[in-house]
Amino acid sequence: MRLVVGRIGRAHGIRGEVAVDVRTDDPGSRFAPGALLHTDPAGAGPLTVASARRHSGRLLVRFEKVGDRTAAEELRGVALLVDSADVPPADDPDEFNDHELIGLRAETTEGTEVGTVADVLHNAQDVLVITDSAGGEVLVPFVRALVPEVDTGAGRLVIDPPPGLLELGR
Repeated sequence: MRLVVGRIGRAHGIRGEVAVDVRTDDPGSRFAPGALLHTDPAGAGPLTVASARRHSGRLLVRFEKVGDRTAAEELRGVALLVDSADVPPADDPDEFNDHELIGLRAETTEGTEVGTVADVLHNAQDVLVITDSAGGEVLVPFVRALVPEVDTGAGRLVIDPPPGLLELGR
């Protein structure tokens, strides 16, 4: 699975630098010189970081083989991606990357299968989108009180829903 770590914005200067809208919590390593980034669309890359620097609150990146403003402008809007396998797990046992949760089997504390985690929404509260075998969706706030156990190794998580939560929207 590929994860978006940034999106290329406008060109900066005449030597091929671009502003990058950062979408990662680790820009220091994702945009370090020599880092290889996949692209969407795939035809724009892969791109290798030549240099990166902060300027007026923005991250400016120069890629190898992008030597002028014209080449940099052609990259505008390109998404920068990394393989999820290259993202180390979080140090905190209660912290998870989205790709670690998507695909987990969800079951209740009583062992009843609820479905599979299809997505993680990040709004005011992180929310798990769980799809059941009939194609229905259940939204479960991702908080310890409702999701007391996450076992990525076993491919499952346990939810303890309050009465009526699993019936909402059905």
